[in-house]
Amino acid sequence: MSENFATLLNDSLSTLEMQPGSIVTGVVLDVDKEWVTVHVGLKSEGVISLDEFRNNDGKVEIKAGDEVQVALEAVEDGYGETRISREKARKIGTWKKLEEALETGEFVEGKVLTRVKGGYSIEVDVVKAFLPGSLVDVRPVKEAPEIENTVQDFKVIKLDYKRNNVVLSRKAVLEKKNSAEKVELLKNLDEGQIVKGVVKNLTDYGAFVDLGGLDGLLHITDISWSRVTHPSEVLSLGEEIDVKILSFDKEKLRVSLGLKQIQNDPWETIEG
Repeated sequence: MSENFATLLNDSLSTLEMQPGSIVTGVVLDVDKEWVTVHVGLKSEGVISLDEFRNNDGKVEIKAGDEVQVALEAVEDGYGETRISREKARKIGTWKKLEEALETGEFVEGKVLTRVKGGYSIEVDVVKAFLPGSLVDVRPVKEAPEIENTVQDFKVIKLDYKRNNVVLSRKAVLEKKNSAEKVELLKNLDEGQIVKGVVKNLTDYGAFVDLGGLDGLLHITDISWSRVTHPSEVLSLGEEIDVKILSFDKEKLRVSLGLKQIQNDPWETIEG
């Protein structure tokens, strides 16, 4: 063992609490094809399966001399061995991160694994979480967005360690983003502009269009020059459309939109 390596080892082990269940920092002594040997300051080293060090791509990025956090499962068990776990340490660390995020409201990053009954399965580090379908997006959509196998930010809204239950919200993240976009939108929005929006809701009297954090009303009489008995005849939920700002009340934040106003008036053609 080199002098520098020995110094690193001693420094990292000097303040450890050697209690079963503790999360401690050890130093990797050796890495072979199946096992990683870690020294945590006890009489015997601990060995951990190499698989516990693989990342999401299946790669192992660890070498002798690296410091790693591990969980002590047994200190000098009946066979004179020290049992440690990298996976358990990662889970405990992730739960602590989730608890802090719940308290502070900060977002956590997670990978969307697959669709499950009622929503999506999410992986935050090594902890599985649930994203309800109602908290996927800010607007109701007929089809769920294509978010599988993507990395997203989420807000933690519920934690139950005993039941291993974590509930997340993507909707809350989007709402905060929309709030910031809304402030910027209000600075630049003006009557006569043509802007893009997404159809958020359909009613008997018209459609509500999300302009980027601010909803505008597209009245049924302003959808088309032809007679429309219901907005669903022309529009679909989640559809992106161009609309014209007909009026904008900045105090009440009311926006009236027009779709037919950016189309040719057929009556003008007939009269011509």
